[in-house]
Amino acid sequence: MNFTRSDFPDGFLFAAATSAYQIEGHGFGGAGRTHWDDFAATPGNVLRGDHGAIACDHYHRYEDDLDLMEGMGLDAYRFSTSWARVLPEGRGQPNPQGLDFYDRLVDAMLERNLKPMATLYHWELPSTLADLGGWRNPDLPKWFADYTRVIMDRIGDRLYSVAPVNEPWCVGWLSHFLGQHAPGVRDIRATAHAMHHILCAHGRAVEVLRDLNISNVGAVCNFEYAHPATQSAADIKAAALYDGYYNRFFIGGLFKGAYPENVMQGLEPHMPKGWQDDFPLIGQKLDWLGLNYYTCKRISANTEAWPSHSEVEGPLDKTQMGWEIHPEGLHHFLTWVSQTHTGDLPLYVTENGMANPDVLATADTPRMDYLNQHLDAARRAIADGAPLKGYTFWSLLDNYEWALGYEKRFGLVHVDFETLERTPKASYHALSKALKA
Repeated sequence: MNFTRSDFPDGFLFAAATSAYQIEGHGFGGAGRTHWDDFAATPGNVLRGDHGAIACDHYHRYEDDLDLMEGMGLDAYRFSTSWARVLPEGRGQPNPQGLDFYDRLVDAMLERNLKPMATLYHWELPSTLADLGGWRNPDLPKWFADYTRVIMDRIGDRLYSVAPVNEPWCVGWLSHFLGQHAPGVRDIRATAHAMHHILCAHGRAVEVLRDLNISNVGAVCNFEYAHPATQSAADIKAAALYDGYYNRFFIGGLFKGAYPENVMQGLEPHMPKGWQDDFPLIGQKLDWLGLNYYTCKRISANTEAWPSHSEVEGPLDKTQMGWEIHPEGLHHFLTWVSQTHTGDLPLYVTENGMANPDVLATADTPRMDYLNQHLDAARRAIADGAPLKGYTFWSLLDNYEWALGYEKRFGLVHVDFETLERTPKASYHALSKALKA
């Protein structure tokens, strides 16, 4: 790697991230069924029909995985709690095994001097709530607040930080407009309701966290740099709309009390009744913002129904996901967000990494190059005034990559999904050397 700790400010945190359904093994410990179990059981939704029943078996192997993080020299671990593991029916009686698991997990982090950075929702909605309409249901924010209270009553006293929701764009648009993630809906009205309700749920959770005197509460949004495919007026307008619903909608709600006008031209007729009155709930004071960043997109206008555009292939080198490698986008968002929305509020890169078809005998050079380029962009953003306080690698482990099953490997640690054996990759060792230098 081309950095050491001394290249970043004192106290800068380096972390690795995972999510509950992707690694824990949802078939263990009394966890309830989720809409991802249902989505994966439907032919054609997930590659090979892969599901998360075993995943990486982190539920049983968490101490070994935390040892890997401690051995790497990380400062923190960004993890998520599963709603259906804590409340198998989504509401009502908690699952003692689930609460005990997260209790042990947080204690084990602290024993290894890893700061626990919790996320309350990383996409695994209990099936019983999906049956009631899921994120389209205006009662879901209240149910999410109840879940927040149950899990935070148990572990909230020992957390370094907490964010209610990971990547609301994926919960709303990717899952309800494009239909690529559970629940696999393609409906503009469902999308408008889900996108708004996920922010209301964030607000209800923040209320609970403040009531419990839990500090260091933030939000985590994902960002993609939108290039017009050409310099035509139509493509420039199309790219601005993509930027609107991907990058500006959610932070607009969180920090400006408004949604982008170009997005609302399409969504407003489909929004839930009284949506304009919810911004005081959505926009409560936060202590930090997390940015997840991986790639850019090239956007071309077309004559189809709104949003009337499509993605086209770009010229840059690509990851195993087919995503262009564009570190300049990370620099842009870190500086732009602080200048236009958050001011001096601390920022964290809460996910960054690449999928690569790893063979353990190789040097893992593409992943190290990717991380070097993006860490360079982060350093430049700090030099340009962005209040960046930490950087989180996605992901610690090769894991269940949602609709792509176990095909795409983002991990710093290789997982053999037959034996579940963990083997640190060359990137893990290179990062460890840099962090300990």
